[in-house]
Amino acid sequence: MNFAGISTRRKFIQRLSGSIGSSFLTFSIPAFSNGFAFAAEETAVTQEPARKLGIALVGLGKYSTEQLAPALQETQRCKLAGIVTGSPDKAEKWKDKYNIPAKNVYNYQNFDSIKDNPDIDIVYVVLPNSMHAEYTIRAAKAGKHVICEKPMAVSVKECEDMIKACKDANRLLSIGYRLHFEPYNLSMAELSARKTYGAVKVITAKDGMDIEPNVWRLNKKLAGGGPLMDVGIYCVQGVIYTMGANPIAVTAKEGPKTDMKRFKEVEQSLTWQFEFPGGAIANCETSYSQEMNLLRADADRGWFQLEPAYGYKDIKGETSQGKMNLAEVNQQAMQMDDFANCVLQKKKSKVPGEMGLRDVKILTAIYEAARTGKKVQLTNL
Repeated sequence: MNFAGISTRRKFIQRLSGSIGSSFLTFSIPAFSNGFAFAAEETAVTQEPARKLGIALVGLGKYSTEQLAPALQETQRCKLAGIVTGSPDKAEKWKDKYNIPAKNVYNYQNFDSIKDNPDIDIVYVVLPNSMHAEYTIRAAKAGKHVICEKPMAVSVKECEDMIKACKDANRLLSIGYRLHFEPYNLSMAELSARKTYGAVKVITAKDGMDIEPNVWRLNKKLAGGGPLMDVGIYCVQGVIYTMGANPIAVTAKEGPKTDMKRFKEVEQSLTWQFEFPGGAIANCETSYSQEMNLLRADADRGWFQLEPAYGYKDIKGETSQGKMNLAEVNQQAMQMDDFANCVLQKKKSKVPGEMGLRDVKILTAIYEAARTGKKVQLTNL
């Protein structure tokens, strides 16, 4: 595989990210000619719409401030049109910085009046996990399409309610799975699907960080859990799109707590193992006290990996034949542009609410396996 060639082909990302089938799991790789072939939808993807769709960010924390708002300055099919915040100080700063009209600034009390604002087409929910369901449902009832950050919610029931609310309102729902638009992660899926190195036998996925104290992610009521809900979900995602199939069973074990002050309410670390159809396995680990960032596949005739794998930039890839050399993109800009394109074309997102529901089912099963010490079968995914 000519990895250097990929970096010169901009549409590689759009073609491959668009190849996820209706199961939201397997990659259907089209026939290739001259290295890479691109779908006939290329014109529709690259065509500049007459009007950029307006996005309102709900919650102006670190991710909105450092990633989403800057990314919206690079998007082609959408723009930052509004904000929702409980902080008047933040509202004033954002209004000035991004030239947001006062009529497009909301708080959590008057949020529902967003239904009367034609400037805003899409609401992006960037709140603590326990608030995702409420604001996704309220946004849908207000007639807005919704992007919800991961994890989709803190329970399966909430995910189901979110999907129903969007369907009832005839609005699209997408989950903020940015790595489905990132070339290196897409290449992991392609290498596996094409059996470039034979059938994948073992996947290793690790994602962890040394989290600062006194943040909402350490509050179980707000977060729903610890590192599994935050960074561990990237491991769940990574092994599934690399394997191209759902896991069928899981075993898990919570790691020891060495800092009871920080981890009074949530797990400090957790390891788990997925079983896949055909006997392949995935060994996964997540932590809030240790830095790690790996996605690796070992196959019959070689291996391929990303390390680091899940960051916003500077992802690095390597195979048993050498280094990968792919283009670096603004993941969030591509993710939001893709959703705007879905809205414009009235087609389902590649990362829909059903994918978020699937993953919350899996997260719930991992916690159950860790709590009980027993293997949990994964059904009805």
